[in-house]
Amino acid sequence: MTTIEISYKDLCELTGKKIPIKELEEEAILYVKGELQGIEGDTLKIEIADTNRPDLWSSEGIARELRAQYGLDSGVPKADVKKGNYSVHVDPQLMKIRPMISCAVIKDVKVTNEFIIQIVQLQEKVAEGFGRKRKEAAIGVYDFDKITWPVRYIAADPDKEKFVPLEFTEKMTLRQILSRHPKGRDYACLLEPYQKFPLLIDSANEVLSMPPVINSNHTGKITEKTKNLFVEVTGYDWNYTNTALLVMVQALADRGFKVESVINVFPDGKKITPDFSPKKAEVDLYYVNKRLGLELTGAEVVRLLKRARYNAAFGDGKIKVEYPAYRQDILHKADITEDIAISYGYNKFIPETPKLATIGYMQHIERFARKASEIMLGLGGQEVMNYTLTNEEILVKNMCLSKKPRLIEIENFVSKNWNCFRNSLLPEMIEFLSKNKNKEYPQQIFETGQVVLYDETKDTMTRNPVMLGWAMIAGKVGYTEARQALDYLLKNIGVEYKIFAVENDSFISGRAGKVVVKGNEIGVLGEINPVVLEEFGLEMPVGIFEINLSELMEAK
Repeated sequence: MTTIEISYKDLCELTGKKIPIKELEEEAILYVKGELQGIEGDTLKIEIADTNRPDLWSSEGIARELRAQYGLDSGVPKADVKKGNYSVHVDPQLMKIRPMISCAVIKDVKVTNEFIIQIVQLQEKVAEGFGRKRKEAAIGVYDFDKITWPVRYIAADPDKEKFVPLEFTEKMTLRQILSRHPKGRDYACLLEPYQKFPLLIDSANEVLSMPPVINSNHTGKITEKTKNLFVEVTGYDWNYTNTALLVMVQALADRGFKVESVINVFPDGKKITPDFSPKKAEVDLYYVNKRLGLELTGAEVVRLLKRARYNAAFGDGKIKVEYPAYRQDILHKADITEDIAISYGYNKFIPETPKLATIGYMQHIERFARKASEIMLGLGGQEVMNYTLTNEEILVKNMCLSKKPRLIEIENFVSKNWNCFRNSLLPEMIEFLSKNKNKEYPQQIFETGQVVLYDETKDTMTRNPVMLGWAMIAGKVGYTEARQALDYLLKNIGVEYKIFAVENDSFISGRAGKVVVKGNEIGVLGEINPVVLEEFGLEMPVGIFEINLSELMEAK
């Protein structure tokens, strides 16, 4: 959740309507998933529940949504962008340091005290929250009229380049800023691993800033005398930097300021920003009504979507939509349906008590998995439970796969240790063995659990079969022991199977096989490749197998 402070007067002026405080608190603020936390004079303290909507983290963003909900505007917000004759040239050396930059120029700015408060707040909230403490997106705002174009984004020597950082009066080297400036100390961890630091510098050799840490005192200070702005966002991923820029520029455009484009010249091509071209999607009317428990007509859904800042048209049972470029949270038709529900009004939904009594019972696959687990316990195995979330390094690099499989990855991951879902139990089972090298050998473990596989035929584009994995590590263990354990399991279940030789990067060549039941491949077994063992830091051989219990149950 993100908490912001805004001026009530400023909000009403931006909305174009004086909204009574009671109405704002009980109804209007719900349109932005907000909650009024407190009022002190003209200042409203608002908590925004949606962490994926940085466009709502300002008075401009809230007013933008309320204008449409009150019928004062509709559809995708307009932000006219005039072609500008400005360019930022990116140093190829930055490709391994901080490669992305996205920029815009804002003209005819009317700087007021409230505007400065809001723009600084939005800048900080987006960079800290959406930008993950400036790692993925750091925002710089400058006095445009103090810049000599074109601008260069370079990799600089931290011990030679100097400039006066914001709110300071003496020149410092880039490395000195990291130790002596408060912001430098806060964000030093983002630059210290590199031999060179990012630097924005104009054609007159005036430093604009050292992204993502601090602006220069010369160009990076906005006052009431400022007439025009230069806005830039740096980071590692274009989706982050571009979204953050669009959020900032849309807020400035909402205040009536003029927007001009900038050419971002990268080593491999050019990108002109900002680009507010709407994104497109579609959703079935049947799906919407089924999800919401309503009987809305196509025309009603179109009207609700326009109030939610979409362009929409209905035909052949489908609603085709366009939505703002700054919306990066629309990943599925369920997200569009949620916005329809918000426009409809959550307070209008009437709770219903289920009319049918139901009796809970264990799913068939869970019963089947439990039976399989009991069989493996009888074999002397120790059951383990690993996390469904893992990382690409374990799944691909450590398993020595020459071709990366289609993984289901988390876009806004918090830690690189947990950035995707496992598509197999085996990598984590081997990692488990690597963490227990100080225990007595032999070690025999097994696990039953879900994996997440890509499947474009499914509504969620994924399926979650239940798998069973078994592994044994000892001085003498290999394909034979894995085959014996698998045979013990499947004979006790009562399933006939066949083994066919297969080549797999993770297994020793000639010591791996695929498990086939009724013509369907349901698993793999064999002896792990020594190169894989080395990646995990293991010194003894490992025999292992994995089978798809969901498919095995269907076959049985």
